[in-house]
Amino acid sequence: METTTLSTKYQLVLPKAIRESLNLKPGQRFMVRACEHGIELVPCEPVSALRGFLEGADTGLDDIRTREDRV
Repeated sequence: METTTLSTKYQLVLPKAIRESLNLKPGQRFMVRACEHGIELVPCEPVSALRGFLEGADTGLDDIRTREDRV
């Protein structure tokens, strides 16, 4: 387990091994929440990383388009 220190400006430096293993980049955003055992940091996914995640999913739009075509 790695440790870090909270600065006088309430900033943390993530250890290099953690940054590299999670492929974290400068300026990356995180969700921060208090949990039962302390603080949890969860990297936010950039919108571009979500592109295509619904590919092949049934959104129901085909049914709506078909009904509109019949009207």
